[in-house]
Parts: sequence; structure tokens; C-alpha cells
Amino acid sequence: MPEFGLLGRSLRHSFSQTYFSQKFHNLELADHHYELFELATMDELPGLLHQHPNLRGLNVTIPYKEQVWPFLNEVAPSAARVGAVNVIEFREDGQLIGHNTDYVGFRESLRGFLPKAKLPEMRALILGSGGASKAVEVALRELNIGYWVVSRNALGAGLTYEELTPRLLQDHPLIVNTTPLGTTPNIEECPPIPYPYLTSQHYLYDLIYNPTETEFMKRGAAAGAQTKNGFEMLCLQAEAAWQIWNR
Repeated sequence: MPEFGLLGRSLRHSFSQTYFSQKFHNLELADHHYELFELATMDELPGLLHQHPNLRGLNVTIPYKEQVWPFLNEVAPSAARVGAVNVIEFREDGQLIGHNTDYVGFRESLRGFLPKAKLPEMRALILGSGGASKAVEVALRELNIGYWVVSRNALGAGLTYEELTPRLLQDHPLIVNTTPLGTTPNIEECPPIPYPYLTSQHYLYDLIYNPTETEFMKRGAAAGAQTKNGFEMLCLQAEAAWQIWNR
């Protein structure tokens, strides 16, 4: 009875179980199961693996995408580039291999969101500097899209929210929210960017998918900007995970 699951600390709002349970139903894989594994600390992982010998694959979410590394036998190039693991492959020899499909999901979703004609001159602002931000950075580099990382306390070559000027917003039509601001139940929150400077030339991508339209997206739409949430990215990264588990 093949088992799959999601590692995290608080998984009440997770979509993964619904997604994979529906997938197993559609594929008529009645013996496949997907469970949510809430761990207080990553140190509980060895015990979990011992209790579930039929595990064939795991997804990993915050705050364990980086903490899981010491428990793996190998890290694939995708995870090494991003600096985070969101998929664990279980090989037949017992080896655990870490992968990252977040950046693939974002990259492919973004391709469909941005007009091809605008890709060559597109520039972006990435809001937030956490693990999700790193996946977005890798995807943008692969698409040859220049970017600035914006955070409350900018480090290195980043910017702070206070440094966002009308000219900066004008020169960076793509704005990607990688912060949790606006996630259910705190749907009134949004990143502190100067929204009055947004125009119909902007493209706002929010990695959040619950709610389907965040306050960030609403304010962008009010200015005539194109908006997109993270649901398609979520589905694409899940499909990429399924391919890894079944190759």
C-alpha cells in the first residue's frame, strides 16, 4: 500500500492532500494514500519513517524545507540551486533524495502569465526574502528576467519597502509576492508597496492561493494590472513531484 505525504508544522490550510487524493482517484489507484504529517520538530522524522515503511514520497513545506537537509542522503541539483527541498524521493535502496519543484512550478506558470513579447525586457520585484523567494529567484534567472529582492530589512543587494519609488515600480512591471501577507485568515493584510503607482502595465503574481484573490491582487486589479494567484504553480509543482516519485 504505497503511502505519500506532506511534512510541515501546521497543515490545516494545505491543498496537497486534496490534490493527490483526487489524483489517485482519477488514476484508479485505490491502494495509494496521502497523509498530512505535522511534526513539532524535524527530529521526529526518523521515527515517522520507521512507523511508515510504505512511504514512497514526501512533500515538504515550511518551516522544514531547509531543516530537512541533514536527514537526506543526497540533494538533487534543483534543490541545491534553490537552497530548499520541497520533495523527497524514496529510492528502492532506501536512499532519500531531496528535490525542489517549487521553482519549476513558478517558472512554467509565469511563462503562461506574461506575454511572450514582453519577456525580453521584463524586470521584476520579488517581495520577501524567505525560502519561497529563493525559488522565484532561480526561475527568474532561468527566464533571464532581472530582479530586485524587497524586504523589511534588506541585506546585500536588496531593497527595503521604503526605497520603492514611482520610477522603480515603473521600471519593474512584474511584482511577485512571496510573503505570507494576505493568507487566510488574515486576508486584509498585504505587502507595504506604494500601490497608487501601479498601472495597467503591471503584472502582479501572488504565490498565495487561499484566498483566491488576495488584497495584494485586489489593489493591483483596481489599478488595471494583470493578476494571478499561486494555484497553478501549486498544481505544476505537485505534478513535477509525482513525476519524480514515479520515474
